Amino acid sequence: MKNKAYWTTAAIVAGMMSAIVSIPAQAFAAKTELSMGVAAEDVTTLDPHFATTTSDRTLASYIYGALVRFAPGSANPSSIEADLAESWESSADQLVWTFKLRSGVIWQADYGDVTADDVVFSLDKARNAKRSAFSGDYAAIQKVEAVDSKTVRVTLSRRVPSLLALLSNFSGGFIISKKAFEERGDDFKRRPVGFGPFQVASVQPGQSVTLTANVDYFRGKPKLTKITYRFLNNEAARDLAFESGELDVEQGNQDQRWLQRLTANPENVVDTIEPAELNLLHINITKPPFNDIRVRQALAHTVNAAQIAKYRGDRVNRAVPSVIPSNNLGFDPDAGVLAYDPAASKKLLAEAGFPDGITVKMLASQLPGLESLAQLIQAQVAEGGFTLELQPVEHATWHQMIRKDLSPIVLYGAARFPIADYYLTQFYHSNSEIGKPTAVVNFSHCNVADKQIEEARTEIDPNKQIELWKAAQKLIVSNVCAVPLTENLGAWARKSKLDWGFELKGSMPSAPLITEQTHFDD
Repeated sequence: MKNKAYWTTAAIVAGMMSAIVSIPAQAFAAKTELSMGVAAEDVTTLDPHFATTTSDRTLASYIYGALVRFAPGSANPSSIEADLAESWESSADQLVWTFKLRSGVIWQADYGDVTADDVVFSLDKARNAKRSAFSGDYAAIQKVEAVDSKTVRVTLSRRVPSLLALLSNFSGGFIISKKAFEERGDDFKRRPVGFGPFQVASVQPGQSVTLTANVDYFRGKPKLTKITYRFLNNEAARDLAFESGELDVEQGNQDQRWLQRLTANPENVVDTIEPAELNLLHINITKPPFNDIRVRQALAHTVNAAQIAKYRGDRVNRAVPSVIPSNNLGFDPDAGVLAYDPAASKKLLAEAGFPDGITVKMLASQLPGLESLAQLIQAQVAEGGFTLELQPVEHATWHQMIRKDLSPIVLYGAARFPIADYYLTQFYHSNSEIGKPTAVVNFSHCNVADKQIEEARTEIDPNKQIELWKAAQKLIVSNVCAVPLTENLGAWARKSKLDWGFELKGSMPSAPLITEQTHFDD
């Protein structure tokens, strides 16, 4: 009996010791679930060809792939590399491009192999104005053909500045499953199917999107098993959730006080991300009082972009002297932007028939970064005789309203592929005017530079092409279609144990790309 009791006791002790020894290994095992907090009220759409908000674009980058992609951590066009396409070649005149697709790339949700038919379907959708917000970018594509199941041929009607840019993992370049889109119909925008590293598990409206690892991802099984993408538009709530450990990543803002507060904690890291989004005041030049150029000039004279950049912090903000981002090929640093001069503003208003100043209403997004910027502008323009009445609107609703010409001034921040043609076309070419079937984001109804924008697209001399882009900027600035403010880098805070898996310098949505390599350190 004593021997039996001894061995029983020994077994219990051994079991307890085994359990104790195993605790540290479990307790300190690296996390595999990531929680993010973003400055958005909800998801608008997960159809990548209609994803225009930073939040929607960010989600699309996790779900989908493209023929080619920016190397993780970069927004530099020189970094573009193979994605679905393993190789490509073009004709001598660069009008016919042939892409060879990888084998072994499969769709999420058991939709089978990714084929050339899916690529044809996706690119045809991207260039269809009824099925894409980016159709204007693809106007030069004459046809897209499936040569065989793993070969795609793209034929252009004219040369474009960069076809690979159009076919990259941004905006209309994302490839979607033809079968899933046709089967799911309108539900596709909440139940998407891509071939990227993460797939949508669920959408809780106004709360979160849950993504899980795509274990069949062709580059390898992701190290993260789950991403919870939470909508926390209130900055204080987002900061509190991050500091309490509920969030591993949070979207920040362009305020230096936020940067100082977050970086004071050694467990936090703040990443700043190119490309910078350029903020402009787009002025509807077709409606009173801004159909009078003197009123537009007066407004331009009230804005002090350098002061805004200094107040918000120069680590993530910089004043810009033109109407396209400073990182764009073709950017003109001497476009002729009117200088800050409140006295000149008041004089112009008096000449235009407003000696006592003028009151203007503006729809204002409640997205924290845009909301605070609008308040700074409101204070500045008051010195030049403008009373700017801000009408706060939830961000997703604001996007819908400004696309119906419901605001005479639109404060809008955006980045595009860093070649001047894309920004100039989408914001200032007449085909992109709000209200037209081909509308993109030409809120000002500007049309003064159509000729230069069009000629630059087909100019084969790169120096002459750049001069045409610069001439377009000067015309847009002199007509005061828009008033440039500041451009701001994306600012995101993360816990120090989170490793993106690459050096994060840039990402086209101005948000962190999460790949199969993203992980937590032990």
